[in-house]
Amino acid sequence: MEKWMLYAILSMFFAGGTSVLAKFGLKEVDANTGLLIRTAVVMGFIIINFFLFKETVQIDTLSRKHVIFLILSGMTTGFSWIFYYKALKLGNVSYVATIDKGSIVVAIVLSYFLLKEPITPKLLVGGGLVLAGLLVMVFWD
Repeated sequence: MEKWMLYAILSMFFAGGTSVLAKFGLKEVDANTGLLIRTAVVMGFIIINFFLFKETVQIDTLSRKHVIFLILSGMTTGFSWIFYYKALKLGNVSYVATIDKGSIVVAIVLSYFLLKEPITPKLLVGGGLVLAGLLVMVFWD
């Protein structure tokens, strides 16, 4: 198994647990307070990870363009988390998490148009199945 795939699988398991744990934490807390606590913990982990693996030398190689895109990525992450926590506070974890994973389809489309990544038949079928599964899980009564 390639290293990126192992990381992606680990990410999948941790992300799955995140939603359920957050829902427990939000029982008597508003979404913004819950998100603030979560984000502070995430920031702590990221700082420890950054210094632990001594990747600080790459700061010198950042161009203005890289920084702008990383800032924009941080902003989209922030908006995503804000709306995710608001939805999680009000809705069922299974529905909120499922709709959130619709971001896979958005990522496929954006990667094609902005990064010029190829769209293969396998990718179209997989993305279509994700979208179909999302629609079935959330809207089928």
